[in-house]
Amino acid sequence: MKNIVKLWFCMLAIALSSTAIEASENARKFSVLYLKIATPERPVLSNLDPIPDDLGRAGAELAVADNNTTGGFMGYEFVMDVADLEEGDLAGARDTLRTNDAPFVLLDMSADQMLALVDQSDTRLFFNVRSYDDSLRGADCRANLLHTLPSYAMRADALMQFVLKKRWDTLALIAGNTAEDGKFADALRNSARKFGLSFTTEEPWVLDGDLRRQAGAEVPLLTQKLGDYDVLFVADEHNDFARYLAYNTWLARPLLGGDGLRATGWDRVNEQWGAAQLQSRFRDLAGRDMQDVDYAAWAALRAVDEAQLRTNFANLDGIRAYLLDGIELAGFKGRPLSFRNWNGQMRQPVGLTHASALVAMAPLEGFLHARNELDSLGADAPESQCTAFGE
Repeated sequence: MKNIVKLWFCMLAIALSSTAIEASENARKFSVLYLKIATPERPVLSNLDPIPDDLGRAGAELAVADNNTTGGFMGYEFVMDVADLEEGDLAGARDTLRTNDAPFVLLDMSADQMLALVDQSDTRLFFNVRSYDDSLRGADCRANLLHTLPSYAMRADALMQFVLKKRWDTLALIAGNTAEDGKFADALRNSARKFGLSFTTEEPWVLDGDLRRQAGAEVPLLTQKLGDYDVLFVADEHNDFARYLAYNTWLARPLLGGDGLRATGWDRVNEQWGAAQLQSRFRDLAGRDMQDVDYAAWAALRAVDEAQLRTNFANLDGIRAYLLDGIELAGFKGRPLSFRNWNGQMRQPVGLTHASALVAMAPLEGFLHARNELDSLGADAPESQCTAFGE
């Protein structure tokens, strides 16, 4: 009797396996392309935070796996090609787009490189998973380019909401000398004006010595020039020098940036709203913690999957229309994610975190909006310079 039962289970397993193989072979295929142009290496003061080689791509791989879990039951499969190009290889990226007909393309590159590529194709839907640049959501927006990474303005607004909540109204700023530092510093100044605040004092970062030995002597002298203030903002997008400010400033004040409070699209300390489960699955896949670019890539492909299912596998125009006007994506941030139909930016909460914990998730309580409280972060429709979406 036992042998008969074993034989029956073996036959059942073979049948199910054959069915699964046949279903896989007959599944509808959805092609996506992860297109990366390497970011130039830059000298840094510390080697403590190396950039993972698979940053972004690992998030896309997890999304493909998640999508195909559902696809296994619904008869479809996501297939992702990866093009990892050398620094500055825009010609190679153009060639990749000519030879790869994937309708959904994740762009991991600079803002200027994105614009050069999206303008050559109006038969694809592109997703920005790397650049915070506000101009991509503003005057330089493109109707076929959506953004799943929060903008500089969204991150700056999250921090300003926090200081307003704390009633810190005397603000100081130290800004680095890279282009990214300058753009984030501009976003902080614009956000301060938006919320009726201002920076009473600013200083550029001018120290270029080995701060691992000199921070205790040099940083107090620099920050003494700032006078008195309630909170110190730091525009250092690579966390190069900002890590040396904590506990070395002339005055004992809260620090926003660096190893102080950060505004991020995703951080390893996110644990609420089911985030711990996403973090665990990502670690199993990549062997490291999920970062904001990983999350942006994951969210982009999860949004595509949701749109495919909700529209009964519509064409590209139908998918884009649903993304801009109908989607509510579960993103492990406590609120559904959606896209702004005036500039293609994904609405999403922005985490305020430090190295060990999530402090708050913006928008904070009390910051209301007539349509969606998430639109209190970043450029709202009336102030947007984007005209490509026709809204």
